[in-house]
Formats: sequence, C-alpha cells, structure tokens
Amino acid sequence: MRQIVLDTETTGLETSQDHRIIEIGCVEMVNRKLTGGHYHQYVNPQRNVDEGALQVHGISDEFLADKPLFSDIVSEFLAFIGDADLVIHNAPFDLGFINHELSKLPNQIKAVESNRKIIDTLPLAKQKHPGQRNNLDALCKRYGVDNSQRELHGALLDAEILADVYLLMTGGQVNLNINDQAGSEAGEVSYTTSIHRLPENRDPLSVIKANDAELASHHKKLEAIKAASGQCVWHQITQ
Repeated sequence: MRQIVLDTETTGLETSQDHRIIEIGCVEMVNRKLTGGHYHQYVNPQRNVDEGALQVHGISDEFLADKPLFSDIVSEFLAFIGDADLVIHNAPFDLGFINHELSKLPNQIKAVESNRKIIDTLPLAKQKHPGQRNNLDALCKRYGVDNSQRELHGALLDAEILADVYLLMTGGQVNLNINDQAGSEAGEVSYTTSIHRLPENRDPLSVIKANDAELASHHKKLEAIKAASGQCVWHQITQ
C-alpha cells in the first residue's frame, strides 16, 4: 500500500483569480511506514505572490524568478505520485490548484483525483475531534508532534508533519502483516500475527527498570498528552 502525503504553497487563495502553485512537497509511505522517499520542487508561477500569502510562507517573487515552470516539472511530479493514494489536509484546496495547473497544459491530463484515492485528513480530524480546532498546528499539539521548526509554512515540512499526524490519528505505524482489502475506509487496518513459542530451556529475560530521570520524563510526556487531548489512560494508571 503506497501513499503520498502532499502539500502545496501558492501565490494566493483562489484559482478563479488565476493564483498559481509555487511549491510542491511530497513524502512517501509504504504500508504506513515512512520510506524516506520524497519529492520537493519550487515553481515559477509567472505572476506575483500576494502579500497575504507571502506572510504565510515567506516565498518571494525574487526567489521564484529562476525556478522552473510547472510545465517543466509536471512529468516528474506525476511520475513520483504514480497511482498512490494521496493524503492531503484540506484536499479540495491543493487538488484545485494542481488541476488548475494541469488545465493550462496543451496536452489534456485528467484531474489528479480521477485515478487515485484521496484521503482528506481535515474531515477525518473533524470527525474524530468535533467542535475543536483541526488545523495542522492544532493537530500537532493534540498528538504531540514536534512542529517547532514551522515558523512559516513550507510544503515539504508540512507534508512531513502531516504524515506524522496522519499516522498517529489513524493508529500509528503498522509493522505487522497488513491485509489490504479493497474498499476499506481510511485508517482501518486489519492485520495478522504469528506466535512463535520460545524454548522451555531459554535463559530468563532480564528486566531493566527505568531510572528516576526516565520516569520523570515519562510522566512529563503523559501530562502533555492529557493537556492536549483531555484524557490519558496511562496517566491515570501511573498516579
């Protein structure tokens, strides 16, 4: 099961005003494990960046002036995502901009969602946390994901952060055998394990207890989880 976590930065908010993509960031997961594979590209939008957008991502017209056009990188981008599922936070925004770019190309390319599954983490988060803020920063705080380097938005950094959030929000990384069933909902994972019996004459397993500093660090982490989510079962057990 190959999934691509994707994010974009743009010159503004509306494709109806011909705003364009200026950065694409993607990270690869296979069987819900980050592989280290990624795609990252800045793009010359052939127009100015709105001041409001500049304050969000900090990518200036001068920086983009010598970057390739979308038409120059589209083949490489589409080859990287292939037919993988796409994981996107607020998918209509990013898909709308990608399709807007595709519509400007002379050779007609189908909408990016037409032949692959789209997993939108925003409605997924709203379903799991109704009535709460569910932007990426809020989800990082809720799930204990470090976003301290995120002073400004950046497509690749945001894709990496979203990958961590998505895995935590849907059950964590899976290291067991996955039975990928067609039609399963996002986040639903079925798996099987094999039991290996240990020999009866084996040496006893050593028990290494946590020291005071490790226990204090563990308790601090539980307090942070409780503060973010309002509950923590392990925190109750350790009281």
